[in-house]
Amino acid sequence: MATVATIFGGQRLVIEETGVPVEKLRLQAFSPPPPGAGQVLVRMLAAPINPADLNFIEGTYGVKPQLPATPGVEGCGVVETSAAADYQPGDKVIFLRRAATWATHTLVPAEALFKLPAAIDPLQAAMLKVNPATAWRLLHGFGKPEASGWIVQNAGNSAVGRCVIQLAKSLGIRTLSLVRRPELIDELTRLGGDVVTLDDEAGLTAAKAALGGATAALAFNAVGGDSALRLMNLLREGGTHITFGAMAKRPLTVPNGLLIFRDLQLRGLWVTRWIEHAPDAEVRGVYADLAARVTAGRLVQPVDSTHSLADFPAALARLSAADRAGKVLFAQI
Repeated sequence: MATVATIFGGQRLVIEETGVPVEKLRLQAFSPPPPGAGQVLVRMLAAPINPADLNFIEGTYGVKPQLPATPGVEGCGVVETSAAADYQPGDKVIFLRRAATWATHTLVPAEALFKLPAAIDPLQAAMLKVNPATAWRLLHGFGKPEASGWIVQNAGNSAVGRCVIQLAKSLGIRTLSLVRRPELIDELTRLGGDVVTLDDEAGLTAAKAALGGATAALAFNAVGGDSALRLMNLLREGGTHITFGAMAKRPLTVPNGLLIFRDLQLRGLWVTRWIEHAPDAEVRGVYADLAARVTAGRLVQPVDSTHSLADFPAALARLSAADRAGKVLFAQI
């Protein structure tokens, strides 16, 4: 077990009050503390900017910040100093709990960490906790569809949507994805999507035709509003509609007939709740599987750009760029 190493200066992004992220974030110098018993000091390699991080800063997320706070729900780092038997300097890790990852260093209890294969790409590893695990739970946590069965989803080009397509293909499950822009259709088809249509009424008609009378067991909703209703109309009797995001910021409006005559099941998924309440062996088993897929290049999320912590205004601006093509990350590689 490694103990004391030289502790040097670091930097972190902090908020002292909630509000518009670019207005409330500031870069702060700090001295990372040495780990106490059972703790690990991790030097950050990369951390993505997720919608949940922005909601955390705005004060609209399900978990409210204890101010002052450093955002960052996930990321990848290397153990710098350890006071825990299971982790040694040089181990590559991700965080299974919120860990203030928008920083050069973060101090966490050992049980909050998951050790990664040494060969894993740190940018892909930084995005491992949230989106791949959400996709895995969507496909396994609500009754796994039969072989060659269908699932339907909106926001098919989102990080979760892309993970769903890749995981479903490996499981022998067929996917129908709704997207907002026509240029995404060929892109997601090349990724492995079985059917990709536009997320509008014409696209719904095309989706029904493509299914050829089949219906889906599961629908994955990251949008809400009319898009969520289109998914409901592609579900079989007794099918399950799972909401895990609200990109349109519009509530679900469910026609009475879909509940009365088709007995649709409406569920929700917050992957953080699963991590906190599922047996530890189950959680670590899922992440071991996902990490192996990422290391082998069989589960990939696109990266748009990387930025230093000091460059946070440009990183935040990149999120709304019309030509953004993947995740925006803070990286120190």
